[in-house]
Amino acid sequence: MATKKQFTSFEDILAQSDKPVLVDFYATWCGPCQMMAPLLEQVGHQLKDRLQIVKIDSDRYPNLAQRYGIQALPTLVLFKNGEPVDRIEGLIQGPQLVTHLNNLL
Repeated sequence: MATKKQFTSFEDILAQSDKPVLVDFYATWCGPCQMMAPLLEQVGHQLKDRLQIVKIDSDRYPNLAQRYGIQALPTLVLFKNGEPVDRIEGLIQGPQLVTHLNNLL
């Protein structure tokens, strides 16, 4: 499940997490992004002990989106030890995402 937290930098989020971090790069105007939100809630509940989910609005944080080469929304980027290790662009169903992540965690 995605939680809202205050942070001083994106690097702090990655450094302070004791689990891999799945970052959902989205935009409020993006239809598929809105469809992805409840799916990420389900995935978050299923993998809560193994994964942290963070949502980043690419319109509010364009420098982060640019740094990680986000060109399509939604884009999910999995970070392990602060480094990106996998990415999924576009809408993906919850069960497929859980299976995919289980292979990486």
